[in-house]
Amino acid sequence: MSAIDAALQRFALLHPRKIDLSLDRIERLLADLGAPHKRLPPVVHVAGTNGKGSTIAFMRAALEAAGKRVHVYTSPHLVRFNERIRLAGTLVDDERLVDALARCEAVNAGRPISVFEIATAAAFVLFSETAADFLLLEVGLGGRYDATNVIDRPAATAITPVSIDHTEFLGSTIEQIAYEKAGILRPGAPAVVAEQDERALAVIEREALKLGAPRRLFGRDFFIGSENGRLVYEDADGLVDLPRPRLLGRHQRGNAATAIATLRAIEPRLPNRVLERGLLEVEWPARLQRLRAGALVELAPPGAEVWLDGAHNEAGARALAEAIADLEDRAPRPLALICGSLASKDTAGFLRCFKGLAQEALAVPIAGEHAARPAEEVAAIARSVGLDAAACDSVASALKFLAARAWPAPPRILIAGSLYLAGAVLEANGDALR
Repeated sequence: MSAIDAALQRFALLHPRKIDLSLDRIERLLADLGAPHKRLPPVVHVAGTNGKGSTIAFMRAALEAAGKRVHVYTSPHLVRFNERIRLAGTLVDDERLVDALARCEAVNAGRPISVFEIATAAAFVLFSETAADFLLLEVGLGGRYDATNVIDRPAATAITPVSIDHTEFLGSTIEQIAYEKAGILRPGAPAVVAEQDERALAVIEREALKLGAPRRLFGRDFFIGSENGRLVYEDADGLVDLPRPRLLGRHQRGNAATAIATLRAIEPRLPNRVLERGLLEVEWPARLQRLRAGALVELAPPGAEVWLDGAHNEAGARALAEAIADLEDRAPRPLALICGSLASKDTAGFLRCFKGLAQEALAVPIAGEHAARPAEEVAAIARSVGLDAAACDSVASALKFLAARAWPAPPRILIAGSLYLAGAVLEANGDALR
């Protein structure tokens, strides 16, 4: 066991509830650490249900193309915990991460604290000690009571599309969830709001007006469209002609637009060539990622395409299914879905989006300590929504099962349903985030 894993196991014993949204514990620990969260470069705080990580990835790529040093904090990780903390462009190394976690553990002195809270405190310590021009800060869950929501004066906030997810913590209606996301808004800080369900937008606008946060709304203050195979972004400062993003799917155009609008709020002089490089050079694994080689890919049917995506809720599944349908229009292939799901997710809502698109679904377990649905249960849910489905004991066995079948043409294989499943696939295939 690594020193990082050992520390995380110790922290898990300090607060048995894996998720307990509150600011009390993190504020107490940060104060005892000397308030590192008050010694950070300008912060862009990002909340939302889907698209947070992609939006941050677009911003990071553009800012780094402009020569800026950028800190990034995201969660969850896919393969290594270090992926959550990027210091001035480089993933934190084991030595620095272990040291920061140890310092936070010593100051915490055995008091109740969640793993995410102490990890966030360690990230703020590292960010405060390393020079950078910006910090791109992703909310872990919700916003209002998330451990990241201790930044009093962000340079800007952004709210990506809000949909139903994590209802056990955030509420059962989209209005309640939007209210929690809007908790990151701050007086005077530009609030960039992606395309939203009108009910969510009404709540976000209301909260922004109450706080005095200047709003930049998709569809009113900024727009994005397609023309001649390229993208056209538009806001009050004019039109920008851009290439299609490296990240595939129509939903990524919206994420790119939100990223550009946020960048223009914090760095209005960024040249268009920098925005173009950001769209072309962006990297964000497990977002409609084509796996072209590796231990798992070798198990797939000859000539098959293997795609990986971390979508795990109904809204994410709709966007993913739309992107796969676009691939089908351009290059038809039979589609096989390999899916795993956590017990807390709307698995039926997720799978329903692939009815009429996937020829069959192979359900797999998600290894580890996460509360995942058994493969047999996922397969039964798939059948209940109209998909031909079977259960397999692993992704590897699902790929072998598909390889043993006779196909009219090499299939397109999509592995999706959970970021934890995506991380396990990347690790088994020999991929890791750099």
